[in-house]
Amino acid sequence: MNVWKHFKTITKHKLLVMKQCFQVGLYRQGLTHDLSKYSPTEFWVGAKYYQGDHSPNVEERNERGYSLAWMHHKGRNKHHFEYWTDLIPGTRTYGPVQMPTRYLVEMCMDRIAACKTYRGAAYTQADPMNYLRRAKETPLMHPRTRKKLEYILTMLEEQGEEKTFRFIKEHVLQGEEFLPEDPQS
Repeated sequence: MNVWKHFKTITKHKLLVMKQCFQVGLYRQGLTHDLSKYSPTEFWVGAKYYQGDHSPNVEERNERGYSLAWMHHKGRNKHHFEYWTDLIPGTRTYGPVQMPTRYLVEMCMDRIAACKTYRGAAYTQADPMNYLRRAKETPLMHPRTRKKLEYILTMLEEQGEEKTFRFIKEHVLQGEEFLPEDPQS
């Protein structure tokens, strides 16, 4: 068990998200981000499967065929798009719904901080967008949420953190629509 290393990793990540959330004005979310990672359900699994360069949930999933820690986490943390599923009116099937803006922004900060935590000195501003490009999460994320996430992470990649965070604070969190309306989403 890597109790101390896991504790340091999740705490480093949480503090990075907190700092970034504070920079854009999301104080409450910065303070409360990922508190469930310290719960026994998530913490002890994380310590057991700790690797240091990626989420321990991946290793738990490889061994068990599922990750109980991840299911616990995504069900309690609104900054994960997987939280935002519901019965779709008319179809009676579960599907993704749009994330509220403040959770979308927290998700951006979470992804940036995760890349910084796991990549360390090798981190570049392209890493969060590259991670999204590699992920196969399109069907589980609402198309409009994904477009907004892609827009913000592309801005980060191309223009840097300072301009992106300013844009988030001055436009995104002020409720300005920054994507053209898409009648299909």
